[in-house]
Amino acid sequence: MNKLPLVVAVAGALLLGTTASQAEGLTAKQLAGPPSEFAMMQMPDPSASAIQSKAALIPVTFAQNKAGQRAWSGQLPIENGQGRVLVFAPEGEQWDLFVSSPNGGIEKAAGSVARVARDTVFGMDKAEHAARYYAFDAMTPGNWNLKLTASGPSRGGYLLLEGDDRTELSSYQTHRKQWVGQTQQIASLLTFAEAEGMPKLGLEAGQITRATLRVTAPNGEISEYAMFDDGLHGDALAGDGIVGGEFPTKLAGQYLAQVQVQGRDVHGQDILRSAEHVIPVVQNSLRLAGTKSTGATAEPGRLSVRLPLAGAKAGGNHYRAYAEVWGRDGAGQDVAVAWIGGMVELENGAVSLGMDDRWVARSKATGDFELRNLRIEDPDHFVTLVDAKRMPLSLPAVSKRAVSDAAIDEDMLMGKRPDSLNVLEKGTGSRLLLVHGYCSGDVWPAGNFSSASKFLDLNQNRSHDQFAQRIKTFGNTWNSYGIVAHSQGGAAALHLYTYYWSGLDNATGSRLIQSVGTPYQGTNLAGILATLGNWFGVGCGTNDNLTYSGASSWLAGIPSWARSKVNYYTTSFKSTNWWTNDYCNFATDLVLSDPEDGTTEKAYGQLSGAVNRGHTTGQCHTTGMRDPAQYQDSSRNATMNSNAAR
Repeated sequence: MNKLPLVVAVAGALLLGTTASQAEGLTAKQLAGPPSEFAMMQMPDPSASAIQSKAALIPVTFAQNKAGQRAWSGQLPIENGQGRVLVFAPEGEQWDLFVSSPNGGIEKAAGSVARVARDTVFGMDKAEHAARYYAFDAMTPGNWNLKLTASGPSRGGYLLLEGDDRTELSSYQTHRKQWVGQTQQIASLLTFAEAEGMPKLGLEAGQITRATLRVTAPNGEISEYAMFDDGLHGDALAGDGIVGGEFPTKLAGQYLAQVQVQGRDVHGQDILRSAEHVIPVVQNSLRLAGTKSTGATAEPGRLSVRLPLAGAKAGGNHYRAYAEVWGRDGAGQDVAVAWIGGMVELENGAVSLGMDDRWVARSKATGDFELRNLRIEDPDHFVTLVDAKRMPLSLPAVSKRAVSDAAIDEDMLMGKRPDSLNVLEKGTGSRLLLVHGYCSGDVWPAGNFSSASKFLDLNQNRSHDQFAQRIKTFGNTWNSYGIVAHSQGGAAALHLYTYYWSGLDNATGSRLIQSVGTPYQGTNLAGILATLGNWFGVGCGTNDNLTYSGASSWLAGIPSWARSKVNYYTTSFKSTNWWTNDYCNFATDLVLSDPEDGTTEKAYGQLSGAVNRGHTTGQCHTTGMRDPAQYQDSSRNATMNSNAAR
């Protein structure tokens, strides 16, 4: 095959001073799907996306001790004879770590006791933080004493302590009303993994003796709140082993809520655990401006369902919407018609959802229509702004062409395709787009792909929606394209295909979207990196789309027909021997569950409804890790290149 030159462009430069939606319109699809998808399109229970933590991120604040040193003291519970510690100090500061045994042993420099003591980095892609790593083995179980000293004045930092992975802290938000003025609640409990069978939960897994909620507001203000097991703080029942805490929200922005827990495991051994939540809070004055919705014939065969809204600012606003359409049959029984939704813009005080009237004909519903489980969300964080359990809907008669045995086609799933996809009328030819991930450098080897162009928006932090619209703008150079993506780029490509008309809809070939190492269900690194980045002022910023809870909210709007166009790969480290811990990055291994690639855990890299192309060992997420980077696999790249749609 003759290889054409690889075109490189910097995508961010195309959008200076404006957003993609303002520059060229949303070109949004009018989404719909069958009642069989109702369950997958519902917002899941928040506990289903709980953080599972085997580690504790401990804030370090120095004070002058009796010896005149700037020092901090704490404890490292040794649960299984091993201890893993990361020390995060501000750049340019010299910290020294000392340890002593539980029985009052002599204090020693950690480097003289540890099996491994070395400098490392903790992070994902280019969002990295320098750290000092210590691995202690064959240690007496109990609470070892830690002391940190600073050579001069210090603003402090963090310690990350790994515990026995059989005992984890499970922590989750109790609701998704993330608005300014709304009290936020977090519930947490211990879990213990048995060798066989279901894990133990709550009191059966151990005992939480103290729990604190440490909250950093968008303006940097830090507050601490006690957590209780009293049944009054979102913690289920009093005395059940689940603790709950809550905090107020006075500002819009990202809140970092860290649960800090002390307790004992099932064997009575002291434990420390923490969970780092990223909670986006939005200003919300949006509300429904009526008690019913109206449907009208927008064009032959298409219905427009209008929802009047109040409290929203006009100009550039768009939202993600979802609703189920229900009716009744001739016998008066409830009939599920379809779900409708997608990205919508506010126009003349309302948003409109489109629907092909063949959905009504297929359901054989005749009247008494209503919307159920309506929600309207902001497009970057998928926070619900308006919802309604039930809302009357008036619909006109269906067109004569709408027959009950109609096969489901593109028009029914995505709406009417723009005339020749006129948003791309200046684009010519076909291409394969190579897309990187969150806070990333240039990753894809140019020589592995033909007729390909690199999307480059390097070292940036974008929501899935912002990321997708930048890909779309860059891709408008061509009439059609497929995508090969790394990390967050895979989620952004799926988001683009789901919600917006683009060159993806003109592409031909067997694999429309291919991804490697994408955390479709989130990664535990997101919350920890947000906490570290907020304190040290480095990194690419907080991205809640990459958290477990943010990913689950996003997936609640991705239908099966869009997922089916994704072909994805996962990788992990290569196991070397049975007596040592294996890892891609021994720093991030402290907080990720095996198997993982240093950023994405295999379990959370799965995308239900998509095509799983397999798992490869001996490859890590990016360069600088123990095994080769997953995007440098020339054999897999050749397979993706030859099968890619363009």
